[in-house]
Amino acid sequence: MSLDEVMTDGHESVTFFHDETTGLEAIIAIYDTSLGPSLGGTRILDYETKEKALEDVLRLSRGMAYKAAAADLPLGGGKAVIINDPDETSETLFEAYGKAVDSLEGRYITAEDVNTSVEDMAIVQRTTDHVTGLDTGLGDPSPVTARGILECIKTSLDQVYADRGVEDIHVAVQGAGKVGKALIDELRTAGATVTVADVDEQALSTIQEEYDVTVVDPDAIYDVECDVFAPCALGGVLNDDTIDRLRCDIIAGSANNQLASRKHAEALDAAGILYAPDYVINAGGLITVYHEMEGNSKETAYEDAEAIADRLKTFYQRAEENGTTPLEEADSYAEQKMQGTDHSMVF
Repeated sequence: MSLDEVMTDGHESVTFFHDETTGLEAIIAIYDTSLGPSLGGTRILDYETKEKALEDVLRLSRGMAYKAAAADLPLGGGKAVIINDPDETSETLFEAYGKAVDSLEGRYITAEDVNTSVEDMAIVQRTTDHVTGLDTGLGDPSPVTARGILECIKTSLDQVYADRGVEDIHVAVQGAGKVGKALIDELRTAGATVTVADVDEQALSTIQEEYDVTVVDPDAIYDVECDVFAPCALGGVLNDDTIDRLRCDIIAGSANNQLASRKHAEALDAAGILYAPDYVINAGGLITVYHEMEGNSKETAYEDAEAIADRLKTFYQRAEENGTTPLEEADSYAEQKMQGTDHSMVF
């Protein structure tokens, strides 16, 4: 994606940062601040090219804006990527990154994401106040995100089966990272059968030691016959190559940007698969860091994350009434919020 395309992509700003001393290469994208300062995590990946990193941060920042708006939070959407080997970071790199965040003067607030931690954010805090999700606050938001996903799975079961609970279903979880592991814990505690896949063999080994689950190869997870497919790794996994392989009735997971493109929501609908919009159901993390900023408790964050299921139910109902998809209804609601033409949803 070229810079000319960036200027027509709807983003308020896209800023590239380079620090020769520490080797920092970062991009911070701010999609929208009409509802409040943009908030979004920082992920570290060793991208093949800067163009790939740019494409990722643009999609992620847009998703964060829609996530905040759909959750009725007074926040905008932004995201940051650091182009680096996750195993080769340093305190000085995170300090330099904090200075980059600080240069945006509060228009972007950062937090943890893929390959960053609350400990890393504590280092970032040395050079900026515009950071949340700290170990001195509400800590890792992953368990709250997982709770929200579980409640949305329950709502999706009601939509599809009407008479089945979590204890009656089989869930294929793609990704055993922080949120994936927390979701597996929620599912197994509730009595669900779980199959899991991950490229990280150590993460899988840990999961197998703690839980009664079936493990399959990463590519085989798409072929697992199950009730719910839960993408909890990276984005773009629902695409032309994978949708025809799915053997599930529901998709509900924590990964951002699960659809390779918007057309794949329609493809899932045509295939008779109920898709729970990712940015709606995975908002628990954003809700957690917002409550941390406000000085609220983790119990409040859990309550708000569990309430996401009511919001999802409304989008399902509107899709049925209007002959649309749940994603279209969620997009419409978020866009109206950002444009100031709609009020908060009342359940």
